[in-house]
Amino acid sequence: MSPPRLLSRSPAALGLVTALLAGCAAGPDYVRPALTPPAEFKEAGGPWKTASPQPADANRPWWERYGDPLLNDLVGQANRQSLNIKIAEAQYRQARAAVQYARSGYFPTLGANVSGGRGRSISNGQNVLSNSHSVGLDASWEPDLWGQVRRSVEAGADTAQASAADLAGARLSIQAELVQDYLQLRIADADKDLLTRTVDSYRKALALTRSQYGAGVATRADVALAETQLKSAQAQAIDVGVTRSQLEHAIAILVGQAPSEFSIAVSAKGAETLKLPVVPTGLPSELLERRPDIAGAERRAAAANADIGVAQSAYFPALTLGATLGYTSANFAQWFSAPARIWSLGATLAGTIFDGGARAAKTDEARAAFDAAAGTYKQTVLAGFQEVEDNLAALRILEEERAVEDEAVAAAQVAERASLAQYRAGTATYLAVVTAQTLALSNERSAVQLRGRQLVASAALVKALGGGWTSAELDAEPVAQAGPAQR
Repeated sequence: MSPPRLLSRSPAALGLVTALLAGCAAGPDYVRPALTPPAEFKEAGGPWKTASPQPADANRPWWERYGDPLLNDLVGQANRQSLNIKIAEAQYRQARAAVQYARSGYFPTLGANVSGGRGRSISNGQNVLSNSHSVGLDASWEPDLWGQVRRSVEAGADTAQASAADLAGARLSIQAELVQDYLQLRIADADKDLLTRTVDSYRKALALTRSQYGAGVATRADVALAETQLKSAQAQAIDVGVTRSQLEHAIAILVGQAPSEFSIAVSAKGAETLKLPVVPTGLPSELLERRPDIAGAERRAAAANADIGVAQSAYFPALTLGATLGYTSANFAQWFSAPARIWSLGATLAGTIFDGGARAAKTDEARAAFDAAAGTYKQTVLAGFQEVEDNLAALRILEEERAVEDEAVAAAQVAERASLAQYRAGTATYLAVVTAQTLALSNERSAVQLRGRQLVASAALVKALGGGWTSAELDAEPVAQAGPAQR
């Protein structure tokens, strides 16, 4: 008995067999690559932060902790207008569309056709002209017996989740980069303000030296030293403008504007109003759920695992069910009459007997891709741990360094005032004044830069911790809801 007749006589048996086979899927079920995170961060006990049970920066925009309204507004603009975020959003939509395309494999394909023609043929030695007209519907369906479609949907859904994590990562990267650039810009403003005040002080010192020289108390070398020191400070003040302009241009790009159309007003006291936020770090194991790049890498490993099943399903034969219903006649008058009706039902079971090792190669390729994805996931986790530890260490060490630097600034300021008083009294050379002033300016600029490094490191730490994002925010679409091929 031929397969089509058997299937036509036992549709219930066919449905039962199809349902049973659809519950199976080729390939291994996914298991997250094993990792053993450390019990705690090495730098978690640093003196720079207080203990806190709350999760890192949850339930509020983390950049608001710096207390700068303009910064809050700029990050809002970046969230809405950044081209990098728009690119990531488009890629996410593309991944979701790919899931819908894979899911369509669960359903039959229905087509329609209409045709008409006129032709000549020879019958009994005579030429015969005839017309032909037909209309019909065609349907075909390939049951997902071996889980190829199911694994394809799994891979697509996992890839879409990875793309959603990429979108979150793009937002976090843009936010962190903008915050860091803005903080450095305000530090540049503070540095420029310090140098401007220093230039005013050096002008007064030069006037004093010229007065002393006119009175015969100072030498021409003292005047030259004062002039050199003044010009050097002016040059440094001008040079800060290069850094500030570049930071302003970078911020313009991040908020989706041309640098020529964007500007940020100088604020000499802007750095003083910035707050250094306290960021609770949590446990290392929580980092696996809080970083978008880690979540994305894990989802790509899951997609690569599903691809193994897609490759292995090629070893099994494919069953295709087909049906046709329509009408055909020589003229339109009889087109839809009962005698002109045609139909057909059929089934085809086809499989590959020999392919020269193509299926084995594709399976090996899929397994290797999974191994690479699993390795990438583990490497991403380790890199995440490193970033957190780096910035925790930076904040701890910078806090210690700043305390020492503040003492150095205070001592240098005392030395500067004392040497200048001695010079006025004629008991010290101007070289001693220059030395004291140079040390004071160097230490004051170091203190400003340390403040900036602390602020930047705090933003880098928030980024390393995921910025309050969690993998629970992924737009999960369970495979169990994707179609009939479910376990």
